[in-house]
Amino acid sequence: MDPSSSQRLLTGLYVILDEQWASTYSLLEVLTQVGEAGVKLVQYRNKCGTMREAYSHATKLREAAGEMGVVFIVNDRCDLALAIEADGVHLGQSDLPLESARDLLGDDRLIGISTHHSQEIQQASKGSADYLGFGPIFGTSTKTDHEPLVGLDGLRRVRAMTSLPIIAIGGITPSSTKEVMLAGANGVAVASAILNSTDRPHTVAEFTSAFQLSGNL
Repeated sequence: MDPSSSQRLLTGLYVILDEQWASTYSLLEVLTQVGEAGVKLVQYRNKCGTMREAYSHATKLREAAGEMGVVFIVNDRCDLALAIEADGVHLGQSDLPLESARDLLGDDRLIGISTHHSQEIQQASKGSADYLGFGPIFGTSTKTDHEPLVGLDGLRRVRAMTSLPIIAIGGITPSSTKEVMLAGANGVAVASAILNSTDRPHTVAEFTSAFQLSGNL
């Protein structure tokens, strides 16, 4: 993807549609609500289902996202991203190497990669990533096996190390978004803050207000 267009896209709120919530909430309903509220970037994450299940669920979500003009990213799986014609993939440190993923997906799809410390930032910045996920900024219950907290100071340090968009992740809420953005993030990725919300359009609006206060929208 063209660097200037990806820079414009990878700002603001990035909603993670995590399959572990699907027994409680309809992810399709969540996607519809946040898309109508103005969210333009979502990720489908399925760490527990079979490939066939993931394909079935992701296909419906991808179709709905396309109809709303929402960019649809698949977590971890390049094969799934290709199968459903997703807009990109988000890789963890134990997933397919970045350059191999780029060879598979081509130049027109987004590739993000999770990073947790300066060495990973440097390595990803030298490659063909479109953006970096960085965290966890704060404590989070979404992932119990997460890396050590990096905090706002960690975010400030790595901001100076790369020109790539940084999507901060980990325990971020509307009340903490302004300080996260001021510390150098281009956007924030959230799961539970949206999925567990009783009024998702209102929560999206709260995040949007925080972005505006930080001067990043």
